[in-house]
Amino acid sequence: MSKIKVLFICHGNICRSTMAQYIAQHLVTQSGMESNFYIDSAATSREEISNPVHYGTRRKLEAEGIFCGDHRARQLKKSDYDEFDFLIGMDTQNIRNMYRILGEDPEQKVYKLLDFTERKGDIADPWYTGNFDLTYRDVLDGCRGLLKFIEEQESV
Repeated sequence: MSKIKVLFICHGNICRSTMAQYIAQHLVTQSGMESNFYIDSAATSREEISNPVHYGTRRKLEAEGIFCGDHRARQLKKSDYDEFDFLIGMDTQNIRNMYRILGEDPEQKVYKLLDFTERKGDIADPWYTGNFDLTYRDVLDGCRGLLKFIEEQESV
């Protein structure tokens, strides 16, 4: 079985998408499915390229007992569409910018993270809100929903 490849995307790749990356990795490790997944994250902008995970995200993940690695921000590339099975944006603006970079979505790989929950909508950017707790709650719910969706689709 080939690995299921998931790419989380936000504006800068230092807050929400990295939070989603590490939460999803934590969840698949807890469930014993880590060998079935490759999980990464990227930005739609170039503003934070090569910068580390935001200290607020790092602090929140550590407080929740979730490993936070040394990911450095990178920009989404058109070729990521062919490399990943799921490309998950955090908000409507991210999705718009993802399409700008990727072009079309003929294989239906592009989703918004909260689409996998009962609470459809956007995940607020803690860069602006300062509320990493709310972002964590939304990202955790979205990651749980995404993994459930993948399990149902892929029979992981």
